[in-house]
Amino acid sequence: METQTFYSNGKLLITGEYVVLDGAKALALPTKFGQSLAVKSGNNHQIKWTSFDSDKSIWFEDVISFEEIKIKSTNDKNSAVKNTLIEILHQAFIQNASFLEKEGYEIETHLTFPRLWGLGTSSTLINSIGDWLNIDAFELLQKSFGGSGYDIACAKSNSPIVYHLENENPHFKSIHFNPSFKENIHFVYLNQKQSSKLAIANYMSKHHHVNAVISKINTITYDTIDCKEGKEFAKQMEKHEIIMSDVLEIETIQEKLFPDFKGVIKSLGAWGGDFVMAISKDNPTAYFKEKGYSVVLSYEEMIL
Repeated sequence: METQTFYSNGKLLITGEYVVLDGAKALALPTKFGQSLAVKSGNNHQIKWTSFDSDKSIWFEDVISFEEIKIKSTNDKNSAVKNTLIEILHQAFIQNASFLEKEGYEIETHLTFPRLWGLGTSSTLINSIGDWLNIDAFELLQKSFGGSGYDIACAKSNSPIVYHLENENPHFKSIHFNPSFKENIHFVYLNQKQSSKLAIANYMSKHHHVNAVISKINTITYDTIDCKEGKEFAKQMEKHEIIMSDVLEIETIQEKLFPDFKGVIKSLGAWGGDFVMAISKDNPTAYFKEKGYSVVLSYEEMIL
């Protein structure tokens, strides 16, 4: 078997974080960064797995036997990564058992973004496994990792999308979103990896009267897509932050970390970690660097 290679895009959720789980319509953007999965034949009824970070260093390396995958043996106390991987591969086995009829595999994954950035290390992997084994990646995500699935939709898409869940089924469509004011949009890494699982659990414990919130967020999503100027875009993002701050009972990231910022800052994904979006008239790089945040990417550098 020659090496088969699959590639999936990373993701950023611009509107609808958390409430996308309850059916809100979300604007999501695939990123220029992503992850590839390379598969070739191996032996001994096992998978020799190696995961490379964007700097070419190995961040995970192990051997997983077919038996461990079949019985879902996730009790390796020393490796949460291995346990998670077995969980994903076990679900893949349920969806397509034939892949464990081979002699074995050697698999490599290569990230094009630093792993801690939170642009979708898991979702890009799950989508590529889906492509490799010809199985439904949304089902694979749902039954192994959980989440809304917008990240899987981004992994598959090469343009911005509107995503929502209907009766727990994913729906997404490509849209035209190419803001004329994109030089006013930057993405800043907060040096904090957030656990999506914990963030979702926290949201689920809080939300009541979610329908009113969903309808407001849906309106913001469509108004955002229609924005013709940066000022209007900033206003929509600010509205979104206020609504979600209320729902989550957490202060906004701007209130917490950047109260003196001239412009608007919007959380992306799990609040308090990974990336935020900064909208400002002037290039904000110097402002963030002075505060100790050295990763500031322009819209052009980040978005596919």
